[in-house]
Amino acid sequence: MEIGIAYDLRSDFADGRGPEDRLEEYEAPETVDAIAAALESRGYRARRLGGGRALLQELLEQPPDLVFNLAEGAGSRSREAHVPAVCELLGVPYTHSDPLTMAVTLDKAFANRLVASAGIRTPRGQVVESPDATVRLDFPIIAKPIAEGSSIGLRVTSRVDSAGELRLHLERLLRDYRQPVLLEEFCPGAEFTVGIVGTGESAEAIGVMELVPRALPLERFVYSVEMKRAGPADVDYFCPPRRAQRLLTALEEIALAAYRVLGCRDIGRVDLRLDAEGEPCFLEVNPLPGLQPWWGDLVLLAEARGFGYEELIGTIVRRARERQGL
Repeated sequence: MEIGIAYDLRSDFADGRGPEDRLEEYEAPETVDAIAAALESRGYRARRLGGGRALLQELLEQPPDLVFNLAEGAGSRSREAHVPAVCELLGVPYTHSDPLTMAVTLDKAFANRLVASAGIRTPRGQVVESPDATVRLDFPIIAKPIAEGSSIGLRVTSRVDSAGELRLHLERLLRDYRQPVLLEEFCPGAEFTVGIVGTGESAEAIGVMELVPRALPLERFVYSVEMKRAGPADVDYFCPPRRAQRLLTALEEIALAAYRVLGCRDIGRVDLRLDAEGEPCFLEVNPLPGLQPWWGDLVLLAEARGFGYEELIGTIVRRARERQGL
């Protein structure tokens, strides 16, 4: 079986325009190489398709048997839906979630509404499009672009305690990212992420990881772009967390429920945090989790579960093949 890898490289968009973190979610060539090597180690033929127009041409002229989708897309809040939509249009099977799920989960406010409609706890939130908007939430508040991934736009200082602080952040976010901003009442408790493989009722959690700041008090901790870049220099990663089994089971159940409500497929990662009452709250889901072999929340989760990198990539493909009868 030939598997084509769809991806967007940082170098494809490095034109020097926009905020300095805007390329954060795009791939490095080393990640694509590692995935190709992992596929070949499982007996597949790997072909690099790229993204954008190059991908379209490859799919039109010589479609692979399956597309392994890493592509984040560009240009709109539905950008993560571009590749799966093209694959469906052309009848090419692919891994990861479908266009609807990709679009809904990138827009954090839409995702929260759907998850909350299923009875899953979420922070109180509000979408604003002006620094002069009337805020109906209680401080502290966290402010983030409504449709970005990889902590783009999220800073250590994104948790604010006053209207004056909030206005400064809103001015920066609206200017730099040119999209609405999601405000949420800040959850001051521990932060967790849950890795999930599979689809629908066959989906299962592969583990829970707790993210613990090294220097900041927990009630001020934001897993920001700075924190992600620093990795273990600023954050300790506990997998499994040193928590009661009852809490870990609840986190897995909530993450799976949100994953299923949003229609995620094959692979994903769900972020949760304890609120002021100590109850787990859904923060967001990533249906295109990072697969950098040297570092990444999902890769760390898989390794703690005993999955090597090749096995993780093989599991994604196996789940996608089972779902599509390939």
